[in-house]
Parts: sequence; C-alpha cells; structure tokens
Amino acid sequence: MKINIRNEGEVTIVDLEGKITIGEGDVLLREAIHELTSQSDPKILLNMARVAYMDSSGVGELLACFQAVNEQGGTLKLLNISTKIKDLLQITQLLSVFEYFNDESNALASFG
Repeated sequence: MKINIRNEGEVTIVDLEGKITIGEGDVLLREAIHELTSQSDPKILLNMARVAYMDSSGVGELLACFQAVNEQGGTLKLLNISTKIKDLLQITQLLSVFEYFNDESNALASFG
C-alpha cells in the first residue's frame, strides 16, 4: 500500500492506494494516523479512491484510526469509498460511524 499525505488549509488529506489488509496496509495506515494524531485537533480526510480492497482487519484498523483521532479531539472523514467498501462498512454496521463524501471540495468544506 502507498500513502501520500498532503495539506489543504487545516485539513490533512491522506491519499491511500492499494489494499488495506492484515499485514499489508493496516500497519502503514496505523503508523500514518499515529503520526498525524500527535498534532492537537487533527482534521483528517482519508481519500480511498485508489483502495482496491479492504478485509476485516482493514475495517478494524479504520475504526481504530477513527477512535485515535477522536481521542485527540480531532475529526476523521472518508472520501471516495468504493461501492464494495461501502457495502462492507454497511454489513459491519460501521457506515453510520463515518462521515463520507464523494467530492473533495465538499468534504473539505464540511470541516468548517
């Protein structure tokens, strides 16, 4: 998995590419989010447009990242989730936990 981090104002956009699976993408995602939560009040947008696949370990890591950001008083939102990942989050009843967008400018505006 590849991770690219960029900033748009106060919001940090994390562009993910590849698979979020046990032993592949979950550790990289955890490390990237851990680094970003060292800042106070992090505003993080996970761009998942190029995430090809996510397994249950990836779902767990996504939830752990969400909780870690919340513990720091921050916000984590999702951008461009595929239909497959959206269905996976729906099945696990986690879709309602995440705020998600299909348009980057709308997502950025939602941070206020």
